[in-house]
Amino acid sequence: MRPFATLLAGLMLAAPLQAAEIPDNIAKAVAAPERSAKDRERDVRDKPAELLAFAGVKPGDKVADVFGGGGYWSEIFSRAVGPSGSVTLVNNEGYAAFAKDDIKARFAGGRLTAVKQVVAPTDNLGLGKDQYDLIEIFMSYHDIYWVDEKEGWPKIDADNFLRQLHAALKPGGHLLIVDHAAKEGTGSSAAQTLHRIDEAFAKKDFTSHGFVFEKAFTGYRNTADDHTKMVFDEAIRGKTDRFAHLYRKQ
Repeated sequence: MRPFATLLAGLMLAAPLQAAEIPDNIAKAVAAPERSAKDRERDVRDKPAELLAFAGVKPGDKVADVFGGGGYWSEIFSRAVGPSGSVTLVNNEGYAAFAKDDIKARFAGGRLTAVKQVVAPTDNLGLGKDQYDLIEIFMSYHDIYWVDEKEGWPKIDADNFLRQLHAALKPGGHLLIVDHAAKEGTGSSAAQTLHRIDEAFAKKDFTSHGFVFEKAFTGYRNTADDHTKMVFDEAIRGKTDRFAHLYRKQ
């Protein structure tokens, strides 16, 4: 069976979205034969077709993949928005160093020349004003509350960081956040010890910076996760309870 047909067959069994609800631009982006086997393995866990459909990604959209690491999402976005759109992969020095091998492999031999790569300090990401239809931060929002000087990750001014994201979105543009859920009431504290963050804290954090909460995607929830384990613990790694929120800039 061809890759596109295989994807559609799989999506027909998936929840919460059915294959008929996945727009063609997204289905074809995920099914693109140029994508790596490694990325396709990750698709099973991260459900890219469902998440992009949830976010309403359209041809022509301008997207920033912030703290996007090795560019897994940047590649899918680039294929989904097409030649009339654009994608910028934004890392700070810490993320760029951590993901250097993945970045090298993804962009080797002139692959994905349509994706612009930026490495910038967190206090000046260079995103500009009213530039993007969508900004995504996948599994790395909690890192703005994590500090490890020895690992080259100094304290981030979270308020400034979020203000930059808000300014960079076009009016009506969207912010897509996915992260590991922490225990309710823990605020941002679990970011330091467990690499998790409290969902209620996240919602308050974004809405207090001018974002309007629109909706949540439930496809990453796992009620078996008790929220007490470090996300890299083998007992829960790859199976954490994750929240996904879509916010809008008015």
